[in-house]
Amino acid sequence: MKKNVIISLADSKYYELLDELVNSIKQFKESENTAICILDAGLADEQKEKLSLKVDEIKSADWDIEVPDFKVKGREWLKSQVSRAFLPKYFPGYEKYLWIDADAWVNSWDAIELYFKGCENNKLSIATSADRAYGRVLRAEWVFGSFAKIKSQNYKHAKSSGFSEKIARTVALKPHLNIGVFALEANANHWEVWQKNLRIALKSGKIWGSEQIAMNITIYNDELPVEILPAYCNWTLIEALRFDKSTSTLVEPYLPNHQIGIVHFAGKNNDQIRNNKNFISKVKTLDGDLIDLKLRFNK
Repeated sequence: MKKNVIISLADSKYYELLDELVNSIKQFKESENTAICILDAGLADEQKEKLSLKVDEIKSADWDIEVPDFKVKGREWLKSQVSRAFLPKYFPGYEKYLWIDADAWVNSWDAIELYFKGCENNKLSIATSADRAYGRVLRAEWVFGSFAKIKSQNYKHAKSSGFSEKIARTVALKPHLNIGVFALEANANHWEVWQKNLRIALKSGKIWGSEQIAMNITIYNDELPVEILPAYCNWTLIEALRFDKSTSTLVEPYLPNHQIGIVHFAGKNNDQIRNNKNFISKVKTLDGDLIDLKLRFNK
């Protein structure tokens, strides 16, 4: 049995993106030693048949924590906000678990190696939404002169999810951990603590984003160990991407222009790309040209 596994989840609407993610993984010879498993949150039978030829296992995702129907509203894909906290339950026997959202694809295997390396010794391996290229990570409302009301994603989500003011303030100014890509060892304590925090978040707040704030609280309030990886390991600011003609690959906008490891179309700003694989993006090259590129994986 393979030691490490990469897992993702999708419904029928995200099948195309999921298939591209799987293909992007399998383009690397190193992937032969890593299992690929899929959680089904509404895939069609034909889609599952096609995927089964490429991946090691497909299982139906459950509501591992009970959520009221009025919150679900038929959106079974929201199981991704819950089931990713229970990955060893679905696919037991692996040593390391790497989750990648279906709307992402792998551009460099080095990032995969970093995630698996980073989670050793019972640490969470994850990237943040804070980077030199990302610009503002907090918002401020200026009230009187030099006084300002600070707003942060962590604080807002912690409060709306039923956590105390103390906990919300603890996580408020910390770099936001993006749970769209993360790695954990099977026996890491994070699973249990994350599930505890997720139950609180799901009881009081919305399903969407619950798993993310629960993990941020697990790291920053419960103080479980973390290995924070560079932003290029989970790159979400698509408009800041650059293209290196000499290597024909996507890179960071600033020196040393490191190759992007995982391209992640998260957020409303990337709706057009997610919804249309042939969408043309204007991308700057390192030598200053502006070129047309399709940024979805298409090999």
